[in-house]
Amino acid sequence: MRIAIYGTGGVGGYFGGRLAEAGEDVIFIARGEHLTAIQRDGLSVKSIAGDFHVAVQATDDPAKVGEVDCIILAVKTWQVSDAVEAMRPMIGPGTFVVPFENGVEAADQIAAALGEQHAAGGLCGILAYRDAPGHIVHAGVDPFVRFGERDNRPSERLEALKACFERARGVQAEIPDDINVAIWSKFLFICAMSGIGAITRAPIGVCRQLPQTRHMIEQMLDEIYQVGRARGVALPDNAVPRAMKFIDALPASGTASMQRDIMDGRPSELESQNGAVVRLGEASGIATPVNTLVHAALLPQELAARGETPST
Repeated sequence: MRIAIYGTGGVGGYFGGRLAEAGEDVIFIARGEHLTAIQRDGLSVKSIAGDFHVAVQATDDPAKVGEVDCIILAVKTWQVSDAVEAMRPMIGPGTFVVPFENGVEAADQIAAALGEQHAAGGLCGILAYRDAPGHIVHAGVDPFVRFGERDNRPSERLEALKACFERARGVQAEIPDDINVAIWSKFLFICAMSGIGAITRAPIGVCRQLPQTRHMIEQMLDEIYQVGRARGVALPDNAVPRAMKFIDALPASGTASMQRDIMDGRPSELESQNGAVVRLGEASGIATPVNTLVHAALLPQELAARGETPST
């Protein structure tokens, strides 16, 4: 397969780097100093699953890439719409796009813009970030990728992608029975972790230990679960305790990317995480008081980071 990695931060850099390390035909879409460093020196990844360095193809111009078999979308959720438009030169009749995003709406955005035939469901699990231009750090979580057709039908193209990942080290790949359940199961813990971390500015080890903040995490999880069920996602009865178990197993120093962005004064994924719970909850008639509080408390800083603070 010819695979494009659209977004070369912690997620795209790690998983795309592992594919390239395994000898797959991979090209990275990156920009700025990060792109320059990758083109000059290659991609370096410091990983708890084994460090590696690989020379890779990289560009900031999708038109120079041409048609590919698969695009792995790994930008911030608020960049998805622009990325989908920019990737059009890489879309051929059989091209499919797999989003590795923290939200639950990316596949819908891809299908609406490019056509249902070009959209697949996907998610990943990893604690990783760009440490410096050309350098990625994988700091926690055993990396995994999960993807599937949006209607869960058998799929030769996704089996082919799974085979690519199975040839790579440091990655577990799976096609779950229900990709929508898998996406929402990840959304449960990452949204709750992001929200509590961003509002407290504390690592997950602190938040899960204090009874007050642990209770907030549990409340957020329950609200997300209720919204997902109301939207027809067949989340299992044990989804909330399972998500809490995952949170309890994370490194104590762990922080979510949304939390780090907010703490650093950068635009974040607030609207596609806690904001999405509020918005989708309202559309489904589900009350989300804790997620509403978290979203409202973080909104002024989010607007300031985007230069959109209302005039006084």
